[in-house]
Amino acid sequence: MAKIKITQIKSVIDRTERQKRTVEALGLKKINHSVEVEATPAIIGMVRKVNHLVAVENI
Repeated sequence: MAKIKITQIKSVIDRTERQKRTVEALGLKKINHSVEVEATPAIIGMVRKVNHLVAVENI
């Protein structure tokens, strides 16, 4: 599978608990933190739910 780089670009303050947990499940800890993960259907679904908080790049 392809790898993607996910970067948190906005804060999770004043977001729903579900969005906070999704960002945490992606491995993001704070603004400008990036992780490289496999582009599985589960990961892509999580990114779509918090796409307003993260930036995604193909690697």
